[in-house]
Amino acid sequence: MTAEYPNSPSTRVPSSPGRPQGAGLSHTGHVRKRNEDAILTDPSGVLWAVADGMGGYGHGDVAADLVIEHLALLPHAPITSADLVGALEAANSAVRRWAISADVAQMGATVVAALLDGGTATLAWAGDSRAYRWRDRELLQLTRDHSVVQELLDDGRLSPNEAWQHPQAHIVTRAIGASDHLVVETTEVSFRPGDALILCSDGLTDCVADAEITALMNAVSTPPVACQRLISAALDNGAPDNVSVIVVQIDGAAIS
Repeated sequence: MTAEYPNSPSTRVPSSPGRPQGAGLSHTGHVRKRNEDAILTDPSGVLWAVADGMGGYGHGDVAADLVIEHLALLPHAPITSADLVGALEAANSAVRRWAISADVAQMGATVVAALLDGGTATLAWAGDSRAYRWRDRELLQLTRDHSVVQELLDDGRLSPNEAWQHPQAHIVTRAIGASDHLVVETTEVSFRPGDALILCSDGLTDCVADAEITALMNAVSTPPVACQRLISAALDNGAPDNVSVIVVQIDGAAIS
């Protein structure tokens, strides 16, 4: 835990030459009574994830924990994209079973996970938790939300300015536990020394616009500080939801 966030989980991956270094931080926010987000940081620097329990469904904290537990069960031997998808599919089944055993009508979590292998990251996600790449003082969104608002954007019925903080922003079209069949989206993205990978729940992006995220990343030098500044920005902007952030710098290079 950190002095800045005494009631929130924080992790930092130990430094090691040639290995991605990162940190993760999660905060309950100003409105929610409990934190239903969960994060995964890997001491080897390989596997990172943010899971956002869907509070409106009930037992979102359990769903998020199940997602992270299944990802953490992946072996330390080389992990493939198929392994990553398989772990999320297993988590989907586990959430569905838990809901039945607890007589819960529906429960779920969104997730974004990153598997780092040299200069390549395999991203896997379901829902509206996001991944970004920060490079040369610019921010690029790497994932596409599975949400009603994203579909309105794709159809040209909303502009990007209208989409941010839209009333239907929290309605997702995919999530772990939402149905028996989970469709996980994946992509591979190249990274180079000096880049940073950001994973976050929508508690960050609903409160902090991309331009502000960029400005904050441009002003910091380490993943722990980046996480703290990003969480602080969400809190300053109201933080009605839980907010979680992971920042990984590639190949031990400084973020700025």
